[in-house]
Amino acid sequence: MIERRAQDNARKRRIAVDTIGLLLTVLITAAGLQDRDAAKPLLWNLRRAFPAVKLTWADGGYAGKLVTWAKTALRLTVQIIRRPDDLHTFKVLPRRWVVERTLAWITRCRRTVRDYELPRHRGNSYYPETLVIPS
Repeated sequence: MIERRAQDNARKRRIAVDTIGLLLTVLITAAGLQDRDAAKPLLWNLRRAFPAVKLTWADGGYAGKLVTWAKTALRLTVQIIRRPDDLHTFKVLPRRWVVERTLAWITRCRRTVRDYELPRHRGNSYYPETLVIPS
């Protein structure tokens, strides 16, 4: 499951997690970068680090050319989890809650909510337990 995190200091944290919510890879980008464009290096890093992964679920914001790019370039299936158009109340979407729970785990601690001490180019250091592959 891939997801973007809200911006802090003009950056967004984009994460890929496994089916139980453990971090697989993290990508920190500029906040102005389109979600679909930022997903390409994230999926690329995911594929390099975990070649056995064949299927990913993604939010509706990642629909479009990303799905065909991942299929052709990475041989990776991206399934888009869409919110029903007639939904006007809260409803738990399938597989979406896994990444939301992981983001809640990350932001539970004050230290990982924002970058307080470190310069911007060292933003990945807040995730020492993950594999971060520079693109």
